[in-house]
Amino acid sequence: MNYKFNFLCSFIFLILSAELSFGQYPPPPGQPGTTAISKDSSVFYRWAKVCTVNRGFVNISDTNFVYNNSNRASYGNVYMAIDMPDGLVLSLGDGGSATLTFDTVISDHPGWDFAVFENSFSDGFLELAYVEVSSDGVNFVRFPSVSLTQSNQQIGTFDTLDTRKINNLAGKYRLFYGTPFDLNQLADSSRADIHHITHVRITDVTGCIQDAYAHYDSQNHKINDPWPTPFDTGGFDLDGVGLVHNAPSAVDEIAHSPCISIMPNPCSHQARFFSETSAQVYYTITNQMGTLLLQSSFTGSTSVDISHLPAGIYVATFTYHGALYPLIKKLLKY
Repeated sequence: MNYKFNFLCSFIFLILSAELSFGQYPPPPGQPGTTAISKDSSVFYRWAKVCTVNRGFVNISDTNFVYNNSNRASYGNVYMAIDMPDGLVLSLGDGGSATLTFDTVISDHPGWDFAVFENSFSDGFLELAYVEVSSDGVNFVRFPSVSLTQSNQQIGTFDTLDTRKINNLAGKYRLFYGTPFDLNQLADSSRADIHHITHVRITDVTGCIQDAYAHYDSQNHKINDPWPTPFDTGGFDLDGVGLVHNAPSAVDEIAHSPCISIMPNPCSHQARFFSETSAQVYYTITNQMGTLLLQSSFTGSTSVDISHLPAGIYVATFTYHGALYPLIKKLLKY
């Protein structure tokens, strides 16, 4: 009897071990059960419009290592990370990050709310990144993530992963297929309002399993992915972030809201704001990290002195009584 019982226990253990090693999360694009969303899907109704970047090192274990005259990733620019994915990317480098904003707020709805695109050339060569959101550009909340890839042996520079062992990490899917995220997973957080998300931040996971440089998932597993990638294209390659849901409560409101325009834009000393509504409009101007620089209100139109601001890209946010959503626009200063 004990022999049979021990045999049964051993058999069950082998089955469970096999399932764990095989993977338990959604498979690559085109396979049953995948959550990958094509960039051409009709579910996308907005794309990121503004991006800022903090580049990571080419090789975090040797910060003096230089590739193309820089010790930090240098491939691409922030304009390659906005609008619909096209294969042109912004490389983040080891531990680098990019913060994106949109021309509308993101609100939680049933199902997926947005998707992040990387440019992997295959279903196995996967460079991963954390995804975080914020309601103010200052306080960010990270999506819980899981990596079941072994952490005993380093995944080499051009080695591959099993996407079925990866959950809630951007870069899970190949070129032109987005990894989706559901804001409802953050419903218990007190640091972000899931019905009023203004910023999405993508942070490269180094993929190195050395203790000094390792990144961990939400279950304290080391995240192992191709490393080192000592090139100007190193780290996560961001190709875009798209908003999911043709939600009438959001899209229709924006489509029929009174127009607020900025003229001229770009501008050097003064920007004029024009509104089609007779209501008093409140506005703020922040930098791309969310720091408040100017705030006031106007009716009809107003002239705003921005001569003291350094050249760059700023975010102007407009609200007025009766508006369900703020209107967010880029303001370019030269």
